[in-house]
Amino acid sequence: MLVDMLPIGPLPTNAYVVTCSQTRQAVIIDPGWPDPALMQTIENREAQVTYIVNTHTHWDHIGGNAAVAQATGAPLLLHAGALPLLRERGAGAAFGIELEPSPEPERFLEPGETLEVGALTFDVLFTPGHAPGHISLYSAGGGAVFSGDVLFNKGVGRFDLPGGSWPTLEKSIREVLFTLPDETVVYSGHGPKTTIGEEKLYNPFL
Repeated sequence: MLVDMLPIGPLPTNAYVVTCSQTRQAVIIDPGWPDPALMQTIENREAQVTYIVNTHTHWDHIGGNAAVAQATGAPLLLHAGALPLLRERGAGAAFGIELEPSPEPERFLEPGETLEVGALTFDVLFTPGHAPGHISLYSAGGGAVFSGDVLFNKGVGRFDLPGGSWPTLEKSIREVLFTLPDETVVYSGHGPKTTIGEEKLYNPFL
């Protein structure tokens, strides 16, 4: 599994190009901005994009949906609970951000299902608390979880935005993410990577 982490956009937000080293099929996770670096990375990897996945649909995670979909033809996947905010363009207008409308999802991801990208498999984990319909993608074979804005390196996601809840967020972390092996690498929506074990020991919010 080849993981390219690309901090893009105004905040910035980590977009991920995750490529199967055997088949060169790839999934784009949270293309938050129409940054040329995304397409350049896909080209450098000689990757065929199979899916675009949004962990959730705040504006800084969906801003590049339209551009990536147009360039690759890949379908968009997300949780059904994230659709209303997607159609509101991620509430970007409240922050003075105007986005190109995202394409509609081809289908919804269900918690517990497995997403296949070449020889890679990802388990869809339901991890609400930061935003409606928030999911994480866990690759047991790759030893990694893509946690969106639920868990950060020594931090947690905001829970004061519409649809957020600290008790729900804490439950997602403790009862879902913290059940993964300690050595699991956490690739989050902002900041550097970490591991589940590190966050169990040192995250000051937990």
